[in-house]
Amino acid sequence: MSYGQIGMIQAAAGFFVYFVILAENGFLPVYLFGLRNDWDSKSINDLEDSYGQEWTFKRRKILEYTCHTAFFISIVIVQWADLIICKTRRNSIVHQGMSNHVLNFGLVFETLLAIFLSYTPGMGVVLKLYPLKLSWWFPAVPFSILIFIYDECRRFLLRKNPGGFVEMETYY
Repeated sequence: MSYGQIGMIQAAAGFFVYFVILAENGFLPVYLFGLRNDWDSKSINDLEDSYGQEWTFKRRKILEYTCHTAFFISIVIVQWADLIICKTRRNSIVHQGMSNHVLNFGLVFETLLAIFLSYTPGMGVVLKLYPLKLSWWFPAVPFSILIFIYDECRRFLLRKNPGGFVEMETYY
């Protein structure tokens, strides 16, 4: 359940954010195919993007590591939904509520840790994490909402058809 269904949505969120940042910086997804050898070559300091802008090796690597950071942040964002949906196996979250203070602390702590790791000076050297624009936090939000809606629908079907196909294939 976690890896085969929810995990696919989480991975899609990470890759989507990765490609959004590359596209915003001039590397459209279609242009990326076959670019890895030139991208990683230290001797190429005039690699052109989709719009003809030239990129040095150092700037390319900073962009790549920024994309890695965004992938990490997107996983944190979709984990919000994942953590919330794991509270109950059959009941709706709407009825369950958010009264678990340890879980709520975990959500806040996870987010603050991601912020700390992303924006603390020197993390680019230590962990290769670079600060993100605030707008780069949001492309993963629809995936988080999708996870929540998907699991609410799954639980609804579990309650309506106990022992049915959905329960056999998705109940953990």
